[in-house]
Amino acid sequence: MHWSKVTNGERGNSLDLLAKQIRAFPRGQVWRHNQAGDLPGIGDDINADELQTIVNANKGRRGFTYTHKPCEQNENNREAVKSANANGFTINLSANNLSHADRLVDLQAGPVVSMVPSGTANTFYTPQGRKGIVCPAQQRDDITCANCQLCQRSARSVIIGFIAHGTSKKKADAIAQG
Repeated sequence: MHWSKVTNGERGNSLDLLAKQIRAFPRGQVWRHNQAGDLPGIGDDINADELQTIVNANKGRRGFTYTHKPCEQNENNREAVKSANANGFTINLSANNLSHADRLVDLQAGPVVSMVPSGTANTFYTPQGRKGIVCPAQQRDDITCANCQLCQRSARSVIIGFIAHGTSKKKADAIAQG
């Protein structure tokens, strides 16, 4: 419902207003871009200029987000994500399952998160042997995104796994099974 309202223009702000709001955050502030939606652009294509506006506004702050925009076959997307990560705005590449996560790690464009099936152990390994951990906020009641901040760290060595939840849990769990 929220995503539809963003898409329809009922929610959200202009890029200029967003950049102004980001620049108003205190230095060192951790913040998350996009509760719903993805990086700026049309369809599967990232608008690198608009993304750069966000990256520039984020200087001195610790913004992060996630993207499902394709980076495997789209070099422009891959380079835009890689540049943002290199310049302090963390973009996590979102995988549908652990095999997909391995392919995204191979791109070396940024950190990777993945859906994982229900019942996945807190520490897990991808088919290529890469280590992952289930989101700490999904594991313990005393951990939140605000005090964990693992997704904000672009240079981390682990894949973060998210166990499906919510109304589409069964559908998401089937995708995570690969």
